[in-house]
Amino acid sequence: MTVKKGLSFFVILSLLVSGAVLYASVDRSSFELFKRADPCRLSLALLMVVLVWAFDALKLRALTKAAGEGISFSFSMQLTLINYFGAAVTPMQSGGGPFQVYMMYRRGIGVGKSVAITLVRTVLTLLILGVTIPFTLMFDIDIPKAGWWIRGFVFYVVTFIMLSWLVIILSLAKPRLIKRVSGIVVMSLTRAGFLKPKLVTAILRWIDREVDAYNQNVRDFIRGGRNHFLLGVLFAVIQMWLYLSVMPCVIWAMRLEVMYVECVLLQAMFLFLLYFIPTPGGSGAAEGGAAMIFSVFVPWSVAGVLGLGWRFLTEYTGIILGLLIAVKEFGLNLTSGAFEKDKEDP
Repeated sequence: MTVKKGLSFFVILSLLVSGAVLYASVDRSSFELFKRADPCRLSLALLMVVLVWAFDALKLRALTKAAGEGISFSFSMQLTLINYFGAAVTPMQSGGGPFQVYMMYRRGIGVGKSVAITLVRTVLTLLILGVTIPFTLMFDIDIPKAGWWIRGFVFYVVTFIMLSWLVIILSLAKPRLIKRVSGIVVMSLTRAGFLKPKLVTAILRWIDREVDAYNQNVRDFIRGGRNHFLLGVLFAVIQMWLYLSVMPCVIWAMRLEVMYVECVLLQAMFLFLLYFIPTPGGSGAAEGGAAMIFSVFVPWSVAGVLGLGWRFLTEYTGIILGLLIAVKEFGLNLTSGAFEKDKEDP
């Protein structure tokens, strides 16, 4: 799926589901409740989102230092925002990392090292969200009409995580196997006409070099750079706490009762599951799921609007800013052809 197709799919599906959510939830009582909203408290929710970006950037900067590289906070912020855009236009939010890797590569950081940095960053997020799931299941939270998707995703998510960890373990323990599989893929693409035969040798050498660099740099995270790594973990925890606090703050801004712990835990499970939704950026499921989560804590007549408003604050704003950075980096055609320039010189 190309970036443009992914973006189109994301926008269309998000709009369709958002329209359906609003149609099913909004009535006259919705407007009466919205009149009670506190602008100052809504501003606090917006401030939290900005702080989420800031601590995400600080986390990435600390992990980069742990890998023996240095980047400015400004560049780290650009990497953070373009991750939002990349995640939005790719299935299972998988495209943010490659965008970050490419931008770091253009700034002189090797691909192997960049992959190690982005991999550790993603794993940290999943671990933080994952540890909340047992606590969420222990809480007696009433989830109307939503129990089926929680049960349905348990097997799916566990299977996906096990396969992901298998790939990570093999990449560290059996780098030669990764090289062999990569070589088979490259040769298959060449036979199919997707790669020029004259580039095969250079590409295979580049893969061999970068797999070794990736393997070494992940090990460096374990053996060295410990202080910066631990600082990155601290920033990751603060970032996630701020992110999970936006939803309770939005409810508080509507002058409704806030069940903070329950809201944070249920939201964490929802965000964790979104990583495994096959649509670009989890579109569709994110909008419908957000309304469903809000319906646990607020009347249904405002749950839809609040869910979409929360989604706009926490995701769409970052996606829009990330899009602007992508256009600045790659031009109006986004990544169309942008990566091809560097493929010829691996």
